[in-house]
Amino acid sequence: METMPAGRPPGSPRQESRHRRPRPALRTPRAALTLALAGAVTGAAVVTALLPRAARDSPAPGPTASPGPAPAPGAPGIGDPLMPLAGNGGYTVDRYTLDFDWRAPRTPFAAAATVNATATQSLSRFDLDFAGNALHRVTVDGTPATVVRNGDELVVTPARPIPHGSTFTVRVTYTADPTRSRHRDDAIRDYGWVPTADGTLVCAQPDGAKLIFPADDHPSLRAPITFHITTPPGISAAANGRLVGTVRRPDGRVRWTYDSEQPIAAQLVQMAIGKFTFVDGTGPRGLPVRDVVPDDLVGDTADFRSLTPEHLAWLERRLGPYPFRRYGVLVGDTDLPVALETQSLSVVPKDDLLGDRIDAERNLVHELTHHWTGDSVAIRRWSDLWLSEGHARFYERLYSDEHGGAGLEAAMRAAYEQHDQWRHDEGAPAEPTEPTLFKVMRYDGSALVLYALREKVGAETFDRIEHSWVTAYQGRAAGTRDFITLASRVAGEDLSPFLTPWLYGPHTPPMPGHPDWRVEPVED
Repeated sequence: METMPAGRPPGSPRQESRHRRPRPALRTPRAALTLALAGAVTGAAVVTALLPRAARDSPAPGPTASPGPAPAPGAPGIGDPLMPLAGNGGYTVDRYTLDFDWRAPRTPFAAAATVNATATQSLSRFDLDFAGNALHRVTVDGTPATVVRNGDELVVTPARPIPHGSTFTVRVTYTADPTRSRHRDDAIRDYGWVPTADGTLVCAQPDGAKLIFPADDHPSLRAPITFHITTPPGISAAANGRLVGTVRRPDGRVRWTYDSEQPIAAQLVQMAIGKFTFVDGTGPRGLPVRDVVPDDLVGDTADFRSLTPEHLAWLERRLGPYPFRRYGVLVGDTDLPVALETQSLSVVPKDDLLGDRIDAERNLVHELTHHWTGDSVAIRRWSDLWLSEGHARFYERLYSDEHGGAGLEAAMRAAYEQHDQWRHDEGAPAEPTEPTLFKVMRYDGSALVLYALREKVGAETFDRIEHSWVTAYQGRAAGTRDFITLASRVAGEDLSPFLTPWLYGPHTPPMPGHPDWRVEPVED
């Protein structure tokens, strides 16, 4: 087996250097039972243990030993009010290792997920979020486990309970179907696997990661990921983080290994396969920038992609150093309706990069902003989504204002006029329902809250609030109350009476400094 350098295995795309071009710009029983490869396990089908598990070594309790809590099932979700079964209780994930043996476009292929975890209680059983795909075998610490599929929950009962505080390894083998997706009636539209002409990419937001691999699928839950992706000759693979290396097999197939480098939420996972060119560049302070571009789109998208170093520098002046070790744009050769901030490698549809420069830069800056607010500072609950999308829209609009696009004040005044209607139709910024998560209120409506805060405290104090927010909670999850508390501390005044009406309730408060602004009447 020939080991090749990470740069370019035989048959892989060329590497193209990207030159920085400064230019001003804008804009989710023990009886054996085995399943055939194509057989799906559905409903209450059970995969039972094939062999008894060897007894674990455990010391005999002494005369004064007190037994710990009896083993109990881990919760099927972490209790998010909008998505109660999102995530799982009873353990934390320490690392995912994902193995994908990709074959051809729109063709099911062999896959496996290894989940290294630590029990946060004594577990009799636990859940993984997993939807679709043909399940084959589940083991816990190498011993077959009993498994029941209950909707999108994979309920795993190990041969023996897992003690509180112990580490354990779950391995799930299955057949992945790169055509599986789901639909939402909001900005997300279709999500999950996204087929392309010569491969696939992934858009998992908000809860589509379970279509890709067994996961702890909630935005507040993060773990590092190792990807092993095997492709045919001439086909490349890309994923979050760093390309560790490639190995060419005797049959010509190539195994690509990526490491996410930092913990990542399941909704921000990216795995793309296709005929790609890797375009290397450099951002501020030598930050590695690598774009992943379909071969026939390299030239046509170069002008707008080349602006990433400028976008990074502009955002760093407002939010502090970029919080990850590398960045890049994955150009999606699809009809995907939206871009997505998949961590360290944002996916941007080709049409966003083939049209108007102002619109292109708005999308590029929006997804890049998410790496500070949404990726690094994760949301604690889905109702905190305004903190992610509102910040991304605010800085997108601010950039546009400074680089030849629509003025920020004009955009915010237009949003103000519609704010009561959006509250009526989609809930207040911090009061979404699950179906209205990605409606306009979480975008322009939430950016308006930040604009109002800036008008209230002044631009200088607002900038200090923003920089403190992304610094204090870097690599952590935070929520709406955290933001209000931090903003109050930085501003030196209690901002709860001001921000609470903006974030909750049916009516839009007056805009500071703009007594002439009016909200249009609500129509049913």
